[in-house]
Amino acid sequence: MIITTGGRPDERSEMLAMEAVEALGSPFVERNKRSVLHLQEEYRADVLVAGKNRFELYRLGMKEPFFFHPNSAAFRLKRLAKGESDPMIEAAALREGDSFLDCTLGLASDSIVASAAVGDSGKVLGIEADAAVAFITGRGLRSFPTNSEQLHYSMSRIAVIQSVAIDYLRTLPDGSWDIVYIDPMFHQPIEESSNFTPLRKAGVHDMLSQAWMVEAMRVCKRKVVVKDRFDSPVFDRFQLIRKVRPNTKFHFGYLEKEFIVPSSE
Repeated sequence: MIITTGGRPDERSEMLAMEAVEALGSPFVERNKRSVLHLQEEYRADVLVAGKNRFELYRLGMKEPFFFHPNSAAFRLKRLAKGESDPMIEAAALREGDSFLDCTLGLASDSIVASAAVGDSGKVLGIEADAAVAFITGRGLRSFPTNSEQLHYSMSRIAVIQSVAIDYLRTLPDGSWDIVYIDPMFHQPIEESSNFTPLRKAGVHDMLSQAWMVEAMRVCKRKVVVKDRFDSPVFDRFQLIRKVRPNTKFHFGYLEKEFIVPSSE
């Protein structure tokens, strides 16, 4: 990967580019009015663009960039403010003061909602395997422009770790997080969810494995919660208690601490 500025760089975009260079260790390349496609072809590399207001990641072959935005979290927070329910919060039985470990951070939509639910006395940590995605999302959570105090506060309280989820879980003590949350990339895309198309091409998308579930169950204090397509085999494979959501394309399933994960692959 190379790092460059926007097409018309200014002092701010150059400063942001240097921030990315320091965080990711990738080389900086002067833009010199070249297109992203030109840079990709010349350097045979992915391109991270530091614009005036955001970072954009162009993996080789991507037509649209990956960049941070809160996606569905903004209107989900508005629903919570009106006293409406949220399916992820219900599946996790999240309450104020809980700790929430998101193993598949991505754009952090669910972590933002979890942050609002657990409040000042709770904590939220997101794990993201892809270094560039972790950097872009981590910075976006701190700097995304919004007029919503609730959204700003919920985003600002989320810590981000760049790691493969199972590797990080193995470093944690037993029962150290109330909820361990896993939202692996769906085995088939939901066509209506076009906002996630760049993320499908940008991030690391490991399938949920037996070893991953075993570590998640060890680390959780109360529940492991999994989000996946309604027709995913993971619900039956891991004997998850499913929260059926009629007329929706994705469901939540969970295992409570007293349940034992099946030992066979």
